[in-house]
Amino acid sequence: MSDDARRAFRDLHAHGTFVLPNPWDVGSARLLEHLGFVALATTSSGLAASLGRRDGEITRDELVAHVAALTAAVRIPVTVDAERCFGAGPDEVAATVELLAAAGASGLSIEDWNPDTGAIDDLATAAERVSAAAAACRRHGLVLTGRAENHLHGVDDLDDTLARLRAYRAAGAGAVYAPGLVAASDIARVVAEAGAPVNVLALPGGPAVPELARLGVRRVSTGGGLAWAAYGALVSAAEELRSTGTTTYLARALPAAVRGAAFAPRD
Repeated sequence: MSDDARRAFRDLHAHGTFVLPNPWDVGSARLLEHLGFVALATTSSGLAASLGRRDGEITRDELVAHVAALTAAVRIPVTVDAERCFGAGPDEVAATVELLAAAGASGLSIEDWNPDTGAIDDLATAAERVSAAAAACRRHGLVLTGRAENHLHGVDDLDDTLARLRAYRAAGAGAVYAPGLVAASDIARVVAEAGAPVNVLALPGGPAVPELARLGVRRVSTGGGLAWAAYGALVSAAEELRSTGTTTYLARALPAAVRGAAFAPRD
């Protein structure tokens, strides 16, 4: 299955626009597959929340086990939010890629934010890490996405972001991603100048998917958004139950027919 899934995931990057939603557990992955999405991506914040932790507190072994569970549960490609690839240097980055490939991933992303220093890596360091990840990804046919984290960490310098994305492309990334962009003009500039298929994070105030497609965006992902929407629905329902004792929240529950179809046993 891995070879077919990896080939399918690579082909998705050739043309058009596809939505790449981010499940946080096996159940959400099965539901998204049932709804007709063609590929999935993990979410570091959603996975952490499912284990009662904050983003960035998941170990590499936990991520690898999560990826193995998801790829065993669905028939569509799964790409991985691998954060910093769990390594201080290029060799450790490559080792993480090898583990994720063995777990069945069809792709993964590597970001340039360093939580240990609380800062974005300098460009040379970040590009070296991308290069190590890219070499390992090529051995397995995985699509590597190079992420520039500027706009999630208060660095609203689009010129620097573009310089980073181009460097990551030159280092071997097959796709690029600058999460946090919402202005159509900024997104259009990234598409025009990055030199690689572009992923955009769906955010409030940003363009809808049809507009992103018109701008030439290749992938649209949700990050932790779907997980937080689900947890928000849980909190809203629980607050109703606790405060009024009523159960109107059940009117919005997933229908039994959908549960039955999505979670049916597979060969």
